[in-house]
Amino acid sequence: MRRPAGALLRRGLDRVTIYLPIILTFALALGTYWLVRNAPRLLEASAPTAPVHEPDFFMRGFVVKNFLPSGVLRSELFGKEGRHFPDTDTLEVDEVRLRAVSDEGLITHATADRGLSNGDGSELQLFGNAVIVRDAATSPSGRPVPRLEFRGEFLHVFVDTERVTSHLPVTLTRGADQFTADKLDYDNLTGVANLQGRVRGLLMPSPAAAAKPPRAKR
Repeated sequence: MRRPAGALLRRGLDRVTIYLPIILTFALALGTYWLVRNAPRLLEASAPTAPVHEPDFFMRGFVVKNFLPSGVLRSELFGKEGRHFPDTDTLEVDEVRLRAVSDEGLITHATADRGLSNGDGSELQLFGNAVIVRDAATSPSGRPVPRLEFRGEFLHVFVDTERVTSHLPVTLTRGADQFTADKLDYDNLTGVANLQGRVRGLLMPSPAAAAKPPRAKR
């Protein structure tokens, strides 16, 4: 006896409905597997490498200015060409020039063939024909401040603490007096110069002493 076509269709749909969750689960598994196979791979963590001393940027004909928290200009660094090294956060400068202002308003100039500044500009190392000059001036208290000059092949300037040091021979000129030494440590805040090694000095008489007439011998 033949079954009606409608009954066969309903029976088939019932069987499909029974197996439908299994079919959907299988299809979902296949889709997930396909996505995983075709998804872009995550970047593998690379092994840490040692920092390389290479510049990350260059500057030409530049000036770098540093200011105090109050907004007052502390120093200006000029250079013909500069190279920044990220591993040490230092700036190497060719034909460097520095202009710095002390807490008393005294102006200091520095020049050299090459300079090396730290990240915040508080230290500057001068190499080759290094010269530092503090102009003669009058302090806020009215005290005359003589001209001061340092010369050598290497000078280390500490801008914030107003110090100049050198482990190489240096010539110090203060007013008309001149000194030479193998090593130098000068503190501008105290006005004390610590000279070491072979130290030589040439002291000139002050104008007041030179103007006094010699005493006659009896």
